[in-house]
Parts: sequence; C-alpha cells; structure tokens
Amino acid sequence: MSDSRSSSRGRSASGVGGRGAPGAAARSAVEETEVLIVGGGPVGLALALDLTHRGVDFVLAEAGDGRVTHPRVSTVGPRAMEAFRRWGVADAIRGAGWPADHTLDIAWVTAVGGYELHRLRLGTAGERPLPSYTPEPEAICPQHWLAPLLTARLGVRPAGPVRLGTRLVDLVRKPDRVGAVLVDGAGVRTTVHARYLVGCDGASSPVRKACGIAVPERHRTRTLRNIVFRAPGLGAVLGPRAALVHFVTEPGGLRYPLRAMDGRDLYRLTCPAGPAGAERVVRRAITPDVPVEILSDTTWHLTHRVASVYRDGRVFLAGDAAHTLSPSGGFGLATGVGDAADLGWKLAAELAGWAGAGLLDTYESERRPVAVSSLEESHRNLRRTVDRHLSPTLLDATEDGERARAELGREIADSDPLREFDAPDLHFAHRYVSTAIAREEATADTGSEGADEADGPVWNRTTLPGVRAPHAWLGPGRSTLDLYGGEFVLLCFDAGGGTRGGIGRGGGIGIGVGGGSPDGLVRAFADRRVPLRVRRCRDPRVARRYERPYVLVRPDGHVAWRGAAPPPDPLRIADLVRGAGG
Repeated sequence: MSDSRSSSRGRSASGVGGRGAPGAAARSAVEETEVLIVGGGPVGLALALDLTHRGVDFVLAEAGDGRVTHPRVSTVGPRAMEAFRRWGVADAIRGAGWPADHTLDIAWVTAVGGYELHRLRLGTAGERPLPSYTPEPEAICPQHWLAPLLTARLGVRPAGPVRLGTRLVDLVRKPDRVGAVLVDGAGVRTTVHARYLVGCDGASSPVRKACGIAVPERHRTRTLRNIVFRAPGLGAVLGPRAALVHFVTEPGGLRYPLRAMDGRDLYRLTCPAGPAGAERVVRRAITPDVPVEILSDTTWHLTHRVASVYRDGRVFLAGDAAHTLSPSGGFGLATGVGDAADLGWKLAAELAGWAGAGLLDTYESERRPVAVSSLEESHRNLRRTVDRHLSPTLLDATEDGERARAELGREIADSDPLREFDAPDLHFAHRYVSTAIAREEATADTGSEGADEADGPVWNRTTLPGVRAPHAWLGPGRSTLDLYGGEFVLLCFDAGGGTRGGIGRGGGIGIGVGGGSPDGLVRAFADRRVPLRVRRCRDPRVARRYERPYVLVRPDGHVAWRGAAPPPDPLRIADLVRGAGG
C-alpha cells in the first residue's frame, strides 16, 4: 500500500458534518466499498463516472437532494468534454438543452439594452466550425442541467451508487482503510469502510478540514452576489443585441457578467454584495421593460486558494475542496474534471494491485501545478475587468459620454478580451511532470517536424512525455483520443500493413520505424500485471503528429514515454509508468 502521507492514522474526525437525527443510533448499518466519494457536484460525479468506467466499486454521498436551484457552472470546457466523451456522456451534455442557434457573443455594455462598448462575435454552437485540435469543443450546459444528467447516468440508490440527502458526520483514518459515518434523510446511520475516500465536497470542504489541510489565500477575497432570474421576452426585445454574456460596465459599481443560462429566459447576474433589493439591482442592469421574476439571490466569496497538499494517507481532495479560483475564464470545472480523470485511473491501479508505491502521490505532483496556473490566469482575467477606470460621464448622452464610451471600447479591445473566452492552451497545454513519466526536455523542433499552421497548435502535434496525447481523426467520427481510456496504449507507427488491431487509412503509406519489436515491452507489462494494448498505425499524417515511432499513452490520455525504438530496458519503463520507478 502507498500511504506515504498519513499523519493521523486511527484518529477520529468527529462531527465532520454535524450530528445525525435524534434516535438515529438505533438504526444503523455497516458496509464496505473500495472508494467513498463525498460530494455529488460535477467533480464528484465526474470521478464516479471514471470509476464506473474502470469497474471500481464505490459509494457517492451527496448531502443535497440532487436539485440545483442556483446554478453556477455554465460552460464545460473542451478538455473536460474530452473526458466526458471517454465516459460516454458528451453527446448528452451537448444535447441537454442549449439552443444551437443562440448567440455565443460576449458584449460589454453600460446596461443590457443600453450603450454597447465592445463585442466579441463568436457565432452560435450550431454554426461554429469544429477546431482542429479536439473532437469535443466546449459545450453550454449549466449546472442545473449537468448535475441531474450525470446523476441519472450513474443511478441513485437503490438503482445506483449515488446516495442523495446523505451527509458525512464522522471519519476515522486507519492504515488499511477509512471509516466514515453517513446519515441519510431518514436518520439512518451507515458506517462505510472504504479503501480510499475522496473529498469532492466544495470550497468549505469538511473532509479537508477534518484532515487539517491548509488552503492558503493567494489573492484577496471578494464578496459578491449572484441573482438568478427569469426575464421572459428579453431576448426577443434585444434581437441582434443579445449575447451569451453581457459585461455590465458602469461607474455605479456594476462591472460583472450577466449571463444567459438556458438560451431562453433564465439569466444570472453577478454584482457586488449590497443591501439593495434583487429586482432593483436587476432593473439597473437591464433597460428593456420586461417582466422579471427573481428565483434566487445568494452572497458568495470569490476566493483564490490551493490546498497545501492533496492527500492525507487514504484521503484525497479534488475540485473545489482542493482549489478555488475566479470563474473568469471558466477554468474551475475544467480543473476539477482534470483532477477526476487523473485520480480515477490511479485509484483503480492501486485497487487492482499493479500500482507502484509512488503512483498515488503523483496525483498531487501532476494536478496541483495545473490548479496554481489556472488560478493565476483566472485572476488576471478578473483583474482585467475590475481594474478598468470608468469615467463618470460613461452613461451621459453627451459628447463627453460618447468620447468616454469610445475610449473604453478601445481599451477593452486592446486588452485581449478573447483570451478569457477562447484560450485552448489553458485547457490543453499542461505538461505533467512526475516520477511516473519519462523525462525528456523540449527542444526548438518540438511539434514542428513536417508541420505547418494547418496542423494546429504545437501542443496538439507533440508527444513529449507528460502532454495530453494529440487528437487526429482516424476516420469519420473516430479520434485518436478514442483509443485511450481503459489501459495503457502503445502506438506503433510502422511499415507493416494489415496488422491485426491496426489503424489505417485504406492502403495508406506506411511509416518506417527504427527496427525492433515491442514484444519486450509487452512482456514487461504482463510481468508487472499492467494492462497494455498495442495499436499499429499506418497513417503518415498521424505519425507526423505523434513524432516518434513508439508512443506510450496512459489510461488518462497523457503520454508516459516515447522512443525511436522499443526501450532496451522494458521492465524499467513498466515500473516507471506504474509509479515504481523510484
């Protein structure tokens, strides 16, 4: 077992989630599972999907009833959508209800329906061309659609592993397991003995607090307010002035987004916290005289924190329990889903008995740097919005007002505003560095062999160990990414046509390799009981993108090793990638 970070074995963290219902002690049960997931938000559900994909037994405990009355997450980023594609739900997310003909524009305005300062024209989901670097562009799927969709896919007890209305009230960490006490809505207490526990229980994470894990602040906290409301007819009144997001920008204090939530009549306004009534604030943000129905009004704290560690023995943190960042840029969900995709296969490997002693520790060394870089990028986006100087004449119907609006519009245009809404490098260009990935330095030629601009960004045409394996189409609707997910995959780009299990383009030209056979690596993986599948590819276009004749891809789709020939010491490579390389 690999419990290298256990600092509190056998210690109880009583009162994690408060006391159970009176008299509940008389009604109790004891269960065992491999993984207990605490928290059924998008990240906990994503981890549950990954564990399901890998055949791992788990229980997911969610304190809420599964309904989302105040949706926060709205956009699912492209790398997260690739993970959802692997788990078989990408099409359902894309078809959840967002109208294909609704504009995706971003507009900066003094008020919705007021003066427009700048606009990014981004088309619609239905007409936007598919990017060259992914089979799954971002999708609009607000949390009140996403969470029920994923929950239904997993199944709610007794039909599935999700337990709604169920709180964690105590946990005890031991060398070989975690004991957790759950209480459901009927007051029934269940003691669950799990091999591992993952806290996906949000920014205030009781699991994190029970483990005593620090989560230091990196930038000052802001207190904001979200108002969710219906405004029937607003879109029709706006016509071509409608947008996915309106940044309401006026000197009275409004300078945050008003976002269309369902593409029909549901909206969410973010604004500074204050005593003014919700409808009054909304009326200040929109000028058309349309009906307004306030659905929810909440105050929240925008924090910028990353946990000091992601693991305490058999307890792990993921999503907002591990990191909170500004929503500016939409990296929060993407970072959390990335956590789930990284942790899921490593837990499965440990439970199957083939993981090395260091594999689970690489979860933190690979994912924590991603959280830090995403936090800083989202904070830069936030500062771009809040640091703008707004002239007191901005709303005036005068020459001075017109001049102020023109100057601000130029300032917004010159600040690279598109980066907040279309920054694929922030989703895809992360390169993991850990003890389970081969070391290789990037060079000036990385990603440039036989490539041109038509081949897309450099991070989608390199296989440096640690990067996400590049996407390339193998046929209609079939991506190289569809090869990965269940086990390690060794891609061999060779001149041998017609190999069983191969990947080809009809009679496409073969790509020669530097001799040798992968049989030694296959035997080494079998000796270590590490699942491996060998796939041969004869497509020269894919071969150029993958740069080397032999590329080893992990179950999460990241490159673990590559070479011009099979490794001379295949057992060393097998041990390295399973976390036993020292």
